[in-house]
Amino acid sequence: MALDMSTLSHGGSGFLQRYRNELGLLVAIFAVVLFTTFVNDSYRTAPQQNLETILRDTALLGIFALGAGIVIISGGIDLSSGSVIAFSGMMFCSTCLLLAPRVEGIPQTDLLPIWILIAALLVTLLAAFLVGSFHAWLITAIDLPPFVATLASLVGLRSLAKLLIQDVTQIAYGAKTGKSTIGIFDPTFQQIGNIWWIPVVVFLVLAFALWILMSKTVVGRHLYAMGGNEQAAKLSGIRTERLKWLAYCIGSMTAAIAGILYTSYVGTSEPTRDGAGYELNAIAAAVVGGCSLTGGIGTIAGMILGSLFLKVVIDSVAKSFQSRPDLVEGLVVGMLVVLAVAFNELRGSRGLKKQFFPGKLGLLNILILTLLAGLITFATSSPEAKLRNGLIAAGGAFLLIGLRALLERRGKKAPVSPG
Repeated sequence: MALDMSTLSHGGSGFLQRYRNELGLLVAIFAVVLFTTFVNDSYRTAPQQNLETILRDTALLGIFALGAGIVIISGGIDLSSGSVIAFSGMMFCSTCLLLAPRVEGIPQTDLLPIWILIAALLVTLLAAFLVGSFHAWLITAIDLPPFVATLASLVGLRSLAKLLIQDVTQIAYGAKTGKSTIGIFDPTFQQIGNIWWIPVVVFLVLAFALWILMSKTVVGRHLYAMGGNEQAAKLSGIRTERLKWLAYCIGSMTAAIAGILYTSYVGTSEPTRDGAGYELNAIAAAVVGGCSLTGGIGTIAGMILGSLFLKVVIDSVAKSFQSRPDLVEGLVVGMLVVLAVAFNELRGSRGLKKQFFPGKLGLLNILILTLLAGLITFATSSPEAKLRNGLIAAGGAFLLIGLRALLERRGKKAPVSPG
């Protein structure tokens, strides 16, 4: 009996160790929801509406965060997600507009045959496949760093979408000047994004398919191996060029699917606005979910929970700062990314024994972190309590950080005992 209990205990500790990131995210999600419930009545008065909204928004983010996470696991980075979303929305709506039946020369998009929607979906996915293939070629054949290759698409694809939408609308309507938006008013298309459970189902199906790929296939194990050590993977016979091609195509095609759903939700394609800044959210969700930016580490479950946590936090910010939540959202997302990356790095190194404030640079950053704590609290507090809260936060941060720095220096100067 003692052996059985020991085995169970060992199995339980192994489970907690293996899934500590996912379990930590579950606790964090519960804590944020609990906090939001106390600061805002919305969760208590309209729980179903809030749940549906959060799940739909999580799915829209999670779909392309899955692709971004696969790229990160493979040892790369994809900065083009937001622009691919804008470009894909433009491609889908442009295809629908050009194929739409005409009445007196004007395309009618209010009641499209189903074959047009299917054709637009296939054209959009093909375009996304070509974008991913282009990224893979730049990285493997031209030897561009992934950051540079996808940064070019981040800038270029959105501009290309702005140019093409002008030409497409000019051709479709026979006008001398084009438009910057395309509206698709077909009720079937609009329902795809507005019925909350449809994006959720798409998200879960994609997550399951990618979980099978990463956990149950040789290709998935090779993606992890390449992300962990590309040179060793090459020496062991793994064809890394094909794996990168697969990873970047997954990244671009999941962004395209999210772009179609997002365009369906808002009803129009507007490349200037669509997906702006979403690449940061995708990387943030993957990193918060446990993906290491050095590659080789990450799980599909972690990406799902990372997306949910990010959306719960953003929703909490919106309900806590109702006047201008957009001013605070970027700050919160940026802080989460920094904390998640720092946590992942410390988890694989010396952890709490690491020296955070060495030398003069460490002393300078004690001042910087103190100022940041004070300024952030000052900016997010109510007008009548800004100065007081800012000073309290700055003082508290200075005491905690200063104590940590003092302990580090004492520990470094402590004599080493012989033997």
